[in-house]
Formats: sequence, C-alpha cells, structure tokens
Amino acid sequence: MSLIYTLKQHTKSIVNSKHMLKGITLASFLESTIVPIPLEAVMIPLMQARREKLWLIALMATIGCIVGAIAGYALGYYLFDLVGDWIIETFSNQDQFEQISSKMDDQGFWFVLTLGIVPIPFQIAMLAAGATKFSLMYFLIATAIARSLRYFGLALVVFLAGNKAEELIKTYKTKAIVVITAIVALLWWLSTLI
Repeated sequence: MSLIYTLKQHTKSIVNSKHMLKGITLASFLESTIVPIPLEAVMIPLMQARREKLWLIALMATIGCIVGAIAGYALGYYLFDLVGDWIIETFSNQDQFEQISSKMDDQGFWFVLTLGIVPIPFQIAMLAAGATKFSLMYFLIATAIARSLRYFGLALVVFLAGNKAEELIKTYKTKAIVVITAIVALLWWLSTLI
C-alpha cells in the first residue's frame, strides 16, 4: 500500500471533522519543514469534498507553509553557524557555498520563488535563505507568492473542474509547472535588465 493511498484514505476520515482546517494547516507546516510528501495528495480530495471551504483550505495551507518556512529559515539562520562547516565539508565545498551565498545575495527572491513552485523540496530554499542571512521579509514575500500560486491554483482547478480536478491535475501537472517556472524565469531575467 502506497503512502499517497494511505494519505487519501486518512483524508476521507477528516473531511467532515471540525478540525479539518487545523489539520490542513498542520499538514502544510509539516510538508514544508520535515515531510517531503506533496500536499496535493491530501488537498485535492479534501477540496473536492468540501467545496464550500475551497478558498479557506487554500488559505490555511498557505499559512501553514509560511509558518513552516519561518521555522526552516530560523534553523538555517541560527543553527548553520554551529554545523555549517560540517555541512559544507560533507555535502559541498566552500566554493559552491560561496556561489550559493552570492546567488542568494543577488537573486535570492527569485531563487526562493522558483523553488517554492517547482517540485523540489522547499527545505532547500528555507535553509539557504536562513544560512545566508537573506532578508526575512523578501523570503516571506517570495514564499507567500509561490505557495499561493500552488495552493490557490489547485483551488481554482477544483472550482472550475469539480470532480474531474484530480484527473486534470495528474494529466497536466508537469506541463503547468514547466509553464509557471518558465514565466518566473522570464520575470527573473527581466528583473536583471532593470
């Protein structure tokens, strides 16, 4: 039995729970911090079952992710000094870290925004932003934009497609991610010209 199947079955049990919104907020927090499992597996069936709370579900998922992002940023910010040399020596080298630091200084907003959209664990953006002491305000704005695109985009698909949303998302998810990432990359490139 797959983990996604188990999550979907658990979702069915919380659909009518009075704690449903708290649960989706907690799930979003966990997904953005320690559980790299796509929240879509839970959100799409939940949104389809509770269409009257569709936009509220998207909002609570966004809030949960932002709170998780703050926690991840804080870990990078405060703990990187304690274990940073070990992390650099184990997983990278000093030159690569300097390159990432430079990119975070020059293009951190776009870096965070892009990682918030593409299906790469968002923990990378959180830790890199904190470790390089990137502006918390810009980090939170980029996180809010990226995750709002993701969660409110799901809500829009459910709103428009109803019960066919899950099938549509499975069919077009990769294409949608490529298009959105291309748009972000274009905006990123245009911002360097200004």
